[in-house]
Amino acid sequence: MYLSRDEEKILGGVEGEGKAKAMEILCAIGKIYGADKLIPISSAQVAGVSYKTIGDAGLEFLSDFAEKGAKAAVPSFLNPAGMDLENWKKMGIPDEFAEKQLRIIEAYMEMGIHSTCTCTPYLIGIRPKLGEHIAWSESSAISFANSMLGARTNRESAVSALSSAIIGKTPNFGLHLDENRRASLVVEVAAPISKMSDFGALGIIAGKAAKEKIPAFIGLEPKLANEDRMKSLGAAMAASGSVALYYARGITPEWRLADEPENLEGIVVEAKDLAETKERMQSADALDLVTIGCPHCSLSEIGEIAEKVKGKKLKMMLWVCTSRKMKEEAVRRGYAKIIEKAGGLVVADTCMVVAPIEEMGFKATGANSGKAATYLPSLCRQKIKFADIEELL
Repeated sequence: MYLSRDEEKILGGVEGEGKAKAMEILCAIGKIYGADKLIPISSAQVAGVSYKTIGDAGLEFLSDFAEKGAKAAVPSFLNPAGMDLENWKKMGIPDEFAEKQLRIIEAYMEMGIHSTCTCTPYLIGIRPKLGEHIAWSESSAISFANSMLGARTNRESAVSALSSAIIGKTPNFGLHLDENRRASLVVEVAAPISKMSDFGALGIIAGKAAKEKIPAFIGLEPKLANEDRMKSLGAAMAASGSVALYYARGITPEWRLADEPENLEGIVVEAKDLAETKERMQSADALDLVTIGCPHCSLSEIGEIAEKVKGKKLKMMLWVCTSRKMKEEAVRRGYAKIIEKAGGLVVADTCMVVAPIEEMGFKATGANSGKAATYLPSLCRQKIKFADIEELL
């Protein structure tokens, strides 16, 4: 991989040990994947934030990086943490977990990384343009950026995204290149798709079929495929397969196929396939917790929930997970007060997957997210009810 003179100096330690370590990581990744050079990025989104997922070893790694003087060179943002950073006591988070979590956030902030703590940075104004190169690491954020915005990022790890944040560049390979952004699986949607759980179930089916291929959807109704539903589709595909980019005819800004549609591998998704997928994911009868916001809720989703619980009393805990910025706007508009008056919580900075819900006594969780329904049984030891907001509430 070609390095400029300035890049060679960074690797040699001229600009400090922290930048040298980051450059060493990027060079190793570039060598593995056959990158020809490093290319500039406009932003980085860094995973590996929840203490639940990175533990003491991750905290030590980040503290060491920060102590070495590493600083972000481009606007850089964090993935969800393991708790609401301001209202963790109200959530019921254990004190020891909270103390370690706050230390993780402090280490990132020392490196100049913004503590946005969201998997939907595009909902808070961080929206890279068509063709813009970025280094994002949360699977659903990657999918949305590549697919719905037409930006370019590989599936970065927490470490590679952090290194890119510090250097301001990423190795030039994979989805940064035109030739690797062509779909080779056609997904014909022959079922009525309108509810959030429909998009989640479709994503689970398509993700399993695609694995690491790029799918192209035919038959989705543009009027029904709003950003909230498409983020749910992409998140489910990233969880059930390894899909980092998809196309939807008439919806996504790009439409790139490896060949004519009739010459490509294809699947047809019918109503019975959606019904069977949803049924297979059910494992809970009674619930301890209902969670909405995986990926994080938009303001319109929070408003919809507020309207449905207004004047009512919830019989169990409800978490509406979102970004800090969305929560502040939900408070301003009165949505948060309505939800809390009903007995729920608008939870910022975290979600049901990366919070320690199994340690907090929850055993059965309801979710309207295909991604959450895929991850909660394995990562949080939860029984699941996968359904739409209306049914869950």
